[in-house]
Amino acid sequence: MSTPAESSCEFESLVGDLSLRAREAQRSLALVSSGERAAALRLAATALRRQSAQILEANQQDVSAGRARGLSEALLDRLALDGARLTAIADAVDAVAGLPDPVGETIDQTERPNGLHLARVRIPIGVIGIIYESRPNVTADAAALCVRSGNAAILRGGSEAVHSNRAIHAAFVEGLATGGVSPDVVQLIPTQDRAAVGAMLGASGQIDMIVPRGGKSLVSRVQDEARVPVLAHLDGICHTYIDAQASPDMAVALATNAKMRRTGICGAMETLLIDAGFGAARQVLGALLDAGCEVRGDGRATALDPRITPASGEDWDTEYLAPVLSVAIVDGIEPALDHIARHSSGHTDAIVTEAQDVADAFLAQVDSAIVMHNASSQFADGGEFGLGAEIGIATGRLHARGPVALEGLTTYKWIVRGTGQARP
Repeated sequence: MSTPAESSCEFESLVGDLSLRAREAQRSLALVSSGERAAALRLAATALRRQSAQILEANQQDVSAGRARGLSEALLDRLALDGARLTAIADAVDAVAGLPDPVGETIDQTERPNGLHLARVRIPIGVIGIIYESRPNVTADAAALCVRSGNAAILRGGSEAVHSNRAIHAAFVEGLATGGVSPDVVQLIPTQDRAAVGAMLGASGQIDMIVPRGGKSLVSRVQDEARVPVLAHLDGICHTYIDAQASPDMAVALATNAKMRRTGICGAMETLLIDAGFGAARQVLGALLDAGCEVRGDGRATALDPRITPASGEDWDTEYLAPVLSVAIVDGIEPALDHIARHSSGHTDAIVTEAQDVADAFLAQVDSAIVMHNASSQFADGGEFGLGAEIGIATGRLHARGPVALEGLTTYKWIVRGTGQARP
């Protein structure tokens, strides 16, 4: 039996080998034209459609195992594929293939008084490690975004989706190979041992950036242990504030959609703030309750409907990912802004109002990656933003924020052209 140290070395060696192959494949990808990369992605999308029966059969294995393990309905919803969802996955790969290629784009340029010409030009980041749970669509989305932006990807999916991920990955790289792109540009960690995650997090100099997508425990571990730069968000505690001057019909529609369309996604509303001067609060809350949402409220909210239960202090900082909602009644935009500043995770926060000045104040003062006016927070998605897909949503203040797609997977280098200048 191997010792823990021997086991750690084993996984470090595995990740080191995958990283070396990824680095070599990523360098070879630089010799593949933008059009050829796009064509290879379209072939990958075709392969996903062609192998749909095998992928759905593999997914059914995962869903059955998940039910047997007692996974929550929210996790099962993230995990499950059907014909429509698989078609959407392949369509997203096609969409990424059709997006403008950021690699080689000149960000800005200038000429110095001494005649030196300087330009900042977008280049790939290099080798991207993606650690994710539950959602097999991430396998294709992340792979497509990395290939289109000239990066290599090392994927480590969760054990609950192991068969789905393997089937999607096999189809995807088959399509890439048909298009003349090395399969090593997208690699899937072949083990579900958690020690492999630790090896990825410690792979400084081998992996250039880590993107975690999953629950709070996973993201917390990645942020705490990584020796590699991390692009992530921890929680999706998203707020919607209904202003006194909101349209009642719009408020009902947006609040219900923001919470109940899909409760298990990070853009789902978790806290609803209602201005005390809004006249249709009972109507909004009644619609949510009638739709099957459990509502927990402050003292003024519980007085509006006997079905509302008192909220605890923890509720305002909880990402439910379930049909559960916290509600507070506030006296205007300033208390709403204060509440969001204290409790928002910086993901997505929205206002519903017909007053443009109030909307402008909200949009200017809420410091979240995504801020919305008269729209459902469920639009917090790379596909809905016209990005084709997303590798994740970032809530930090450096490099990239919000849905991260092609541009967020690039950095830049300075290109300096001279005519023989020597520095005095």
